[in-house]
Amino acid sequence: MSQSHLLDVRDLSVSYRSKGLVTQAVKGLSFTLQRGETVAIVGESGSGKSTLANALLGLLPVAASIDQGELRVGDVEMRHASERQKRLIRGRTIGLVPQDPMVSLNPTLRVGQQIGEALKLANGRGYRSADADVVELLGLVGLDNPVLRARQYPHELSGGMRQRVLIAIAMAGNPQLIIADEPTSALDVTVQRKILDHLQRLVAERGISLLIITHDLGVATDRADRLLVMKQGELVEQGTPRQILDAPQHPYTRALLAAAPAFSTTTVRRFAPKSARPILCLQGVGKTFELPGLKGRDRQFAALEGLSFDLSAGQTLAIVGESGSGKSTTLRIALGLEQPTRGRVLFEGKDVTGMSWKAFRPLRRRIQLVQQNPFSALDPRFTVFDCIVEPLVSFGLLKGAALEQAAVELMGRVQLPVHFLDRLPHELSGGQRQRVAIARALALNPDVLLLDEPVSALDVSVQAQILDLLDELQRESNIAYVLVSHDLAVVARMADQVLVLRQGRVVEQGALRHVFERPTSEYTRELLAAIPGVGARAATPAQVLKVAV
Repeated sequence: MSQSHLLDVRDLSVSYRSKGLVTQAVKGLSFTLQRGETVAIVGESGSGKSTLANALLGLLPVAASIDQGELRVGDVEMRHASERQKRLIRGRTIGLVPQDPMVSLNPTLRVGQQIGEALKLANGRGYRSADADVVELLGLVGLDNPVLRARQYPHELSGGMRQRVLIAIAMAGNPQLIIADEPTSALDVTVQRKILDHLQRLVAERGISLLIITHDLGVATDRADRLLVMKQGELVEQGTPRQILDAPQHPYTRALLAAAPAFSTTTVRRFAPKSARPILCLQGVGKTFELPGLKGRDRQFAALEGLSFDLSAGQTLAIVGESGSGKSTTLRIALGLEQPTRGRVLFEGKDVTGMSWKAFRPLRRRIQLVQQNPFSALDPRFTVFDCIVEPLVSFGLLKGAALEQAAVELMGRVQLPVHFLDRLPHELSGGQRQRVAIARALALNPDVLLLDEPVSALDVSVQAQILDLLDELQRESNIAYVLVSHDLAVVARMADQVLVLRQGRVVEQGALRHVFERPTSEYTRELLAAIPGVGARAATPAQVLKVAV
């Protein structure tokens, strides 16, 4: 193996065995990664990207086996390495940023304790600078008030904040290689740019290699020296970003580029809502949370302040803003899962603020939520069938053959094969789990669907399918959407109205075309300028975001 190569993968094949069936996850994969190089692996959900990452770390599950090939990390052949050798590699040679922060973080430990544990594992139990280094790492990955964040638990942070904590943990051991498995899927574009800028500075300053696993072609083309395109476990194409963008050789690569919002030439035309009557209204809503006590610091945190909007049947309102700006809190208040500290929530003109759980329950058939994190939202003990039909069973709407038929129809609507109904959530990819969560939300045919990053875990081709599905449902059923998304290309495709939040306050609000073409807020202009893919094509934000009249 060349001294310049940190990774050398040759003819690697990995398979999974479950209930007598063998699934080939990786087939004959070969590639190298040089020291100081950034390589992006791009492909659809289930293409074998995360399986490769787990194989490099020696963390393949019991049901998986390496059937053939070589897998070298530095001078260590991972197929034949002892558990002790693998543990030495994990953290010190390779740092992993996992895809799913809520599952990867311990909910019973404060954030600072978890980063401190990684520092002590890398530097020894007697390491005395852990507390100071925890605060420094939290600051480096872009978290505000790192002293406070170190004292908080994972559930007290937004999805994007939790993702940044995972990045800090990966950096704790000063590794030679960072494997970033969808490292910015939960982050808004401005924070995404800061995180990726920081990772690239590490590569440049310290000679660290970076392996980015992503479904986001914009991120891949902006950041990588080389791209590897995978489909169903096979490497179908590789090259520099310019080669892939200008002259894609494989039909699958061309299909990915056609489906990616940043590179698509298709303009989506919006349609007029069928009704202007407001179905959901928030009026002057504010939310204040109590925080752990800190000497000399305020114990209250204003997550929202003075937020108002009207949503009519058939309309889509998009809420955009940085991680921790109050987007998910807004959805929880609209759904009655949080009570506002100030203001009112109206549903079809009726004040539902402060309603008891029992009084609000009938409305839950009419307002459904698709959460950002499908793995934690799905019961790991339930099959896909049980997950999807749970709302129908809970409200006593269907049973027997009718329930089974409803599950089959819902699977078809989210483009999942029917035989997946017998699988458990952990047997699905992240994108497949997200589609199950969408199917469950659609089961009750709601009037309002709250979409918290509904396609953030999906590759671009499946994103396009899901967004087409949501458009079709809205046209047919006059359903109203509240869409929370950090992906402004998705917002441009879906929204009628846009509301921009920053630190809990509305900085801009109005019709899609007005906000995107003539933004009045400097923060909105920053969001538009940070769209992944703009740099790769040297395009302007307006060209990437083809807002229809």
